[in-house]
Amino acid sequence: MSTALPTRPVLYSEWIKIRSLRGSFTALIMILASTVGIQTLTAAAIGQAEGGALGEDPLFAAYYGIFWGQIAAMAFGTTALSAEFHNGALRTSLAAVPNRTRFYLSKMAVIGGLALLVGQVTGVLTFVAGQAAMGPYALHLGDPGSYRAIVGSGLYLTLIALFAAGLTALLRSGALVLSLLIPLFLMVSFIVGAATGGVAEFLPDRAGQLVMHSQAGGHLGPWSGLGVLTLWAGAALAGGWLAVRRRAA
Repeated sequence: MSTALPTRPVLYSEWIKIRSLRGSFTALIMILASTVGIQTLTAAAIGQAEGGALGEDPLFAAYYGIFWGQIAAMAFGTTALSAEFHNGALRTSLAAVPNRTRFYLSKMAVIGGLALLVGQVTGVLTFVAGQAAMGPYALHLGDPGSYRAIVGSGLYLTLIALFAAGLTALLRSGALVLSLLIPLFLMVSFIVGAATGGVAEFLPDRAGQLVMHSQAGGHLGPWSGLGVLTLWAGAALAGGWLAVRRRAA
């Protein structure tokens, strides 16, 4: 296994691929732009006049913009993988890096590293910029749960990107993955949640977002919820790894 671990040249080549793909790089930037921008604009529009209008939990309301940021994270994860399945690009990549496990781990390491970097910056800016417009309703750094939410939001976006990337490697279609994940996160989760009660707590978005709540209130806590999302992402990454190893390029 050690001979399959990522090396610096392979990691660098994966970074060049992502940087040169307009869709992937734009989606990476949009993680920050959409989350911080929508949070700031919404807070400025509601702000001091209607504190609590973004939800009963002020800490989770401070990350209202992450509903859009997670879509950008999905798009980043899918586009970074789906390009390998167009016009025989995977054959070219495997000709340069014959060890499929090294190729896959290198790609996921770059996707995860970039998503983590952008996600953590997004977490800080979303909290600071969004709360700047909330006047007397503003939360401050050091308030209970604030640092957890900042760090956890970055980890959440990273895991969402890896979850989408693993599914794309498994299904070999970014469009198919996005058509499954976006409705799941934006509609099905709420519909299923209303119908099944506690079971919905273990869906990837519901579980992962607990890290940004003041109080979990269910079977899962903030970090155990993020652990459930990690299991979802790990299962997708494992499935993608098996698909890349066993299927013909």
